[in-house]
Amino acid sequence: MTDISALLVLKQLSVHKLTVEKKRVKATYTVQKMDGTEVSNELIYSYEQAFFDPAAAADINLASMMVAQVALNYGLFFETIVFDGLYEEADKRFLLDMLENTSREIYVNKFLHPNEFLRPPFDQLEARQMKEYTGAKVIFQNTQYSGMKVKAEPVVTAPDQYAILSSGGKDSLLTYGLVKEFGEAHPVFINESGRHWFTAVNAHKYYREHEPNTVKPWCNSDRIFNWMVRQMPFIREDYASVRADIYPIRLWTVAVFLFGVLPVVRKRGIGNVLIGNEYDTTVKSNFQGITHYNALYDQSKYFDNALTRYYSKKGWNIRQYSALRSLSELLILKVLVKRYPELQREQVSCHAAHERDGRMYPCGNCEKCRRIIGMLKALDEDPRRCGYTDEQIQRALKALEAKSVKQIGSDAAHLYYLLLNKGLIASNERTRKLAKAHPEILQLRFDQERSKIADLPAGVRAPLFRILEEYAQDAVRLEHGKPQPLTIDPEFLQQAYFLEKQS
Repeated sequence: MTDISALLVLKQLSVHKLTVEKKRVKATYTVQKMDGTEVSNELIYSYEQAFFDPAAAADINLASMMVAQVALNYGLFFETIVFDGLYEEADKRFLLDMLENTSREIYVNKFLHPNEFLRPPFDQLEARQMKEYTGAKVIFQNTQYSGMKVKAEPVVTAPDQYAILSSGGKDSLLTYGLVKEFGEAHPVFINESGRHWFTAVNAHKYYREHEPNTVKPWCNSDRIFNWMVRQMPFIREDYASVRADIYPIRLWTVAVFLFGVLPVVRKRGIGNVLIGNEYDTTVKSNFQGITHYNALYDQSKYFDNALTRYYSKKGWNIRQYSALRSLSELLILKVLVKRYPELQREQVSCHAAHERDGRMYPCGNCEKCRRIIGMLKALDEDPRRCGYTDEQIQRALKALEAKSVKQIGSDAAHLYYLLLNKGLIASNERTRKLAKAHPEILQLRFDQERSKIADLPAGVRAPLFRILEEYAQDAVRLEHGKPQPLTIDPEFLQQAYFLEKQS
């Protein structure tokens, strides 16, 4: 068995040479290896409009935080990490806390759990409970902006304006549809340099025609992530040919895109940042005494609340949350397809999407496609609306009879229950064993951990649940592990916001 200390394979990572222009931010990532040799690459965020003042300390500060996010994936592997930029104490605390959290998540979920990208003996690490998992010593420098200081000034934001981290997935599409009914929506698409952008193309084209607030920054973080993988001696050389639903190493990804949204939020005075995450993405687990978040921390309510606290310490007056925390994946798709069919038409929930005649189409073969087709058919809807062919639909339903879907047990069981009852899949030993009714999957769910009304700002609650209640089969509160009936009444909606409770 190999010890965690074996992961310290590189000498120093420097995030430096920060450049801030009106429409672009960039910084150099330099990796110093144990033999003293160095390799460098450049991380870039660029925008179609001017969102930065290169002479403003607040903008330099935000840019410093933007370029630091990718590096938070590598605390296990470097002896030293250097952040060279304009950082306040709140920034340093946030970066150190998230670096440590990510180190623990990567240690458990990428090295202690099966990972086909690893070379021996790194796939045989011994689990150790430690006070700190980050191996790197972190150094903050300011070689370029030592004469600048960020002024603490109260920021006024609009509580009825919502920035939405957008893609072609059902979660962000539904979030946009909901927001348009009770506020001003600002969809922000981070255009990655890799193929991930394919899933967003149809939705972005639609928004560009119908939503004047749409913004499309560009970021090459995908190239930096892939470049960093090539520096790691414990990753297989043929990693690019491995077909897998996980990344080789990284787990701190959403924040890379989120911080690319913040310049738009700050410039436009937007009061809310929405990320579309469902009930099942908030998970606390334990592996041989080590607590972790099942590799889902940056999709959890803990992530949203941590960012909201950070914004509060910065005085930015921004709230970050998901409007979909009380919904299952199936209920999200139900509200989207029933209430906003014009948006659901643009859905591409497939990372092997391909282009035809200027439009992106799903592959129809992957697990995600099987799941989407299965859910749409279970909801008595037509998967052809979002690009699936008759042949793909039939093949996916047939595959569901023999292959599983990546949902937690109750979600998968209820999906199979619906499909079997509607005669959409064959009854066999496997499907009968999987199928079981879980009515809570189509209910609004609240509990003290994953989905609390206190995690939503007060002003959004009534208009949001007025819409969602039309499509949910009642609401429930989880008590002692069992769902109990819940009435979403004024008393329930008036609970104090979590940030107010702390002050």
